Amino acid sequence: MKKELILILGGARSGKSSYAERLARRGRQVLFVATAEARDEDMKRRIAAHRERRPAGWDTLEEPLDPAAALRPVLDRYDTFLLDCLTLWVSNLLLDKPGHAEDGSRIPDAARELMDLIQATHATWILVSNEVGQGIVPSSTLGRTYRDVLGRVNQLAASRADRVYLMTAGLAMELKSLGARPFAESGLDPPSP
Repeated sequence: MKKELILILGGARSGKSSYAERLARRGRQVLFVATAEARDEDMKRRIAAHRERRPAGWDTLEEPLDPAAALRPVLDRYDTFLLDCLTLWVSNLLLDKPGHAEDGSRIPDAARELMDLIQATHATWILVSNEVGQGIVPSSTLGRTYRDVLGRVNQLAASRADRVYLMTAGLAMELKSLGARPFAESGLDPPSP
């Protein structure tokens, strides 16, 4: 595969992970970077299902909090990286401190560090993330913080990605080929409040 960054966004059960896995099958040496933690029975079942779908030749790196640090020692071993998913990574970071959630202020820096690492490699990267900003406004402060921080992380990833797919009902629409680009690059003034 040629070097590129691909972001796959969508809602729950939209086909994001399956599509990402199909794209990653084009690679020769693939590392699946898993951010999920098996904190309950449902998540244990989901993780098991994901593992069963992966080709036997893929390696897996499980890192819920600091994928950039965990990836540095192995970057030269793979031509394709599939990180599934940014959604759980952001959640893990928010809930990392026992007894309370953090305010999310350190997460954009961690995301920039990860994006810088990705751009410094010669591999293809496929990132999966949920689009959580199109539903109802969360009723809790933590829920609103999560939605806002993940939205900013998704914007950063999309701004650096070569291709951005929006998944809906198993259908992939590539946004950048349709002319979508980050608002900061559009040359337009932001709408007034």
